[in-house]
Amino acid sequence: MIRARSQHNPLLFITRCVVFGLLAAFIIGPLFQSILISFTVTVDHDGYEIGQRSLLNYANIFRDPDLVAALGNSLTYVTANVAITILVSLPTAYALSRFRFVGDRHVLLMLLAFRITPPVVLSLPVFLLFAKLNLLNNPLGIALVHCLFNIPIATWILESFISAVPKEFDETAFLDGHSRPAFFVRFLMPVIAPGVGVACFFCFIFSWVEVVFARILTSTGGKPIAMAIEGLFGFTTDIGLVMAMTIASVLPGILLIYFVRDYIARGFQVRA
Repeated sequence: MIRARSQHNPLLFITRCVVFGLLAAFIIGPLFQSILISFTVTVDHDGYEIGQRSLLNYANIFRDPDLVAALGNSLTYVTANVAITILVSLPTAYALSRFRFVGDRHVLLMLLAFRITPPVVLSLPVFLLFAKLNLLNNPLGIALVHCLFNIPIATWILESFISAVPKEFDETAFLDGHSRPAFFVRFLMPVIAPGVGVACFFCFIFSWVEVVFARILTSTGGKPIAMAIEGLFGFTTDIGLVMAMTIASVLPGILLIYFVRDYIARGFQVRA
């Protein structure tokens, strides 16, 4: 009765609309301004006036080999990181879910404890190790170091989804003659697809925006988007180009969310 009355209360409805509108403006406002500036000429260019609306800034991205390389580097190490993380986390989560051993629950706690470790704490040991392995200035090196932080959270997420699947599901597949790798690919992954989607989402977000290891491990080459954008700032900064590069860096994340939105929504519902 109280809920029904609140739904028909005009003042409450208006208040909710105002609050929602202010929240939306607070979130979307800076992004909208960035998009607007990305289409604006902010420094002198032949044939263009400052303040003119144009696609020049986006064209300049593809004219600069360093910016193009940064886009390719980011896509390379993020893709490699997500693939390696899922390949390692899935069997690890399966083992923690299906088998019992001394300290099995403590392993999950240790994984989470390691995940919340500030990346800067490990920066020096990682730099020294990767220097010996010749992985500096290499997108693969960034992918591997990001796995240190993504594997624990991906394992924790996947373990909860696998635990929700009855053990009889595994036994039926094994009785039918399927090997364990075939069981993972043909049976388990389709069932826990929402969990895989959530794990991939978190891995992508962390790798795409992480800058601590990217700055340390890519001093001369293999720079990702974040470092390329930082390099655009100088005595005379082309703000329009910076905003265009920023918007270009956001697009892959938007596309990922769009294509896996159903898996992410179902995954968060199951996880909750």
